[in-house]
Amino acid sequence: MQRKIKGLFIVIIGCFFVVSCDSNAVFDNYKSISKAWHKDSIASFNFKAPDTIENYNLYVNLRNTNAYKFSNLFLIVELDYPNGKAVKDTLEYKMAAPNGELLGTGFSDLKENKLWFRGFNKPFKFNEEGQYKVNIQHAMRNNGDVNGVEYLKGIIEVGFRVEKAQK
Repeated sequence: MQRKIKGLFIVIIGCFFVVSCDSNAVFDNYKSISKAWHKDSIASFNFKAPDTIENYNLYVNLRNTNAYKFSNLFLIVELDYPNGKAVKDTLEYKMAAPNGELLGTGFSDLKENKLWFRGFNKPFKFNEEGQYKVNIQHAMRNNGDVNGVEYLKGIIEVGFRVEKAQK
């Protein structure tokens, strides 16, 4: 009997490792947000360019709860190259369906969103070797309000991911 349980345990652990391995991921990191994401708080990620030959997809990853009260999300994302060049974009992402249900994957009130940053409409290559830096900041506003939302509730983690593009 113990032998069967031990065998079953080994099979379950093996399946866990097979499912959890993500061969496409080159960089995947998260920063936790305490209570609320302040408008001046920047999530920064440093990583080394994997190579200058392959194509890659770059994503902003978010984990949010039902405390997120907006149907969209505006982010300012800056990509700093090793040579000092910087590319800054203001991006809008849809976060909820028309009925108000939050988009993303997850079983409870915690949702995970994998949002395109680069590589979706044309291949992205790291054309310079060295260290890259990505800065992510929210740029949310209430309708008719000039000043930004000072404390954005419901976002609990901000992440950045680099993965090999599928051929």
